[in-house]
Amino acid sequence: MAKREISRLSAKAVQAKRKPGYYPDGAGLYLSVSDTGTKSWIFRFARGINPETGKPKQYEMGLGALHTFSLAEARERATAQRKLLADGINPIEHRDAAHAVIIAQQGRERTFADCAAAYVKKHRASWSNPKHTEQWTATLDTYCAAFKRMPVSKVDTPHVLKALEPIWTEKAETASRLRARIERVLSWATVSGFRKGDNPARWKGHLDELLPKIERRKRVQHHPALPYAQIGEFMQELRAEDGTPARALEFAILTAARTSEVIGAKPAEFDLEAAVWTIPAERMKSHRRHKVPLSARAVAIVREASKAGGEYVFRGRWPSEPLSNMAMLQLTRRMRAGIVPHGFRSTFRTWAAEQTNYPRDVCEMALAHVIGDATEAAYQRGDLFEKRRRLMAEWARYCDAPVKAGKVTPIRKSA
Repeated sequence: MAKREISRLSAKAVQAKRKPGYYPDGAGLYLSVSDTGTKSWIFRFARGINPETGKPKQYEMGLGALHTFSLAEARERATAQRKLLADGINPIEHRDAAHAVIIAQQGRERTFADCAAAYVKKHRASWSNPKHTEQWTATLDTYCAAFKRMPVSKVDTPHVLKALEPIWTEKAETASRLRARIERVLSWATVSGFRKGDNPARWKGHLDELLPKIERRKRVQHHPALPYAQIGEFMQELRAEDGTPARALEFAILTAARTSEVIGAKPAEFDLEAAVWTIPAERMKSHRRHKVPLSARAVAIVREASKAGGEYVFRGRWPSEPLSNMAMLQLTRRMRAGIVPHGFRSTFRTWAAEQTNYPRDVCEMALAHVIGDATEAAYQRGDLFEKRRRLMAEWARYCDAPVKAGKVTPIRKSA
């Protein structure tokens, strides 16, 4: 029997999906599961030719969150988009044009979505990580669906509570960020003259009386980390894996670098003769240039990966694209359930604290953390590079350490 190409998902399967990724229903409709577990509908389609690659230009169009649209409703919405394509119309352009007409009819009566987009546009230049823009947009699209098309002047406390209450205790950190983002958008709208009155998303003296207070320790979610005693075994298994994601993950572990820093690395950032990787300030969370000492194995990984050519050391499917940030995550989860790539920075830091005598500042600088407050930073202008080089060399040797087999002693053997 031929494999069914459409309506592959069932309502039960949709509820059961937990692993982040895209799950096809067929004919361009996908269920998207984010890293935080939120679910939404995506319609993928191709239209026109990408002049850079010569291949069909790919588009993704959000069709709404699962908690707003059921599987059946998502299929209806996807069908409507396919009909537009059949008539030669780009669904995204059609949606934006219709939205523009509504705005023109409303005059200065802007919607919450309009104000959110304007806020992001105004502030994205001050955000260090491009993913921050995506997170802002995705969060508001997912949880504010009930009022994002409403005039911003009409958004009130019940609307804000409708977005927050379903996730306030189950996803406390996400809910806290969502509240703050709604508050900022509404504040921008007020200052811009699109609404009046108090901000319904404000916390003190308002929502703190309507929602239970969540302790900070419950809101903060630390990245799951592998115990450092297991890193040797893990590295042996990792080196047996083929492919760019495995080499990128190994390089990330050896350098204790962030995932975004690794996948965004370009050949020009490396001086392999000097065994140094210099990450420019614009790619760093701290907005400061960071020099990373490379072990012999890290140098070898860069040399080998660079042979593939392309704009990035760890290239993606196309020469002009970096490796997807999901590639290392999926590999790590396959090898060790529950562990994420960022957690290896914690593995390194715990090892450095418990197994070495290096000062705290050396270990923190190895992670590209800012040391102390502004006054302390003004005096501590060096980067402790040579000490960090010795620290990272020791870390590489520790990662190379062979796994020790346990000694088996017969239970009846006398002492």
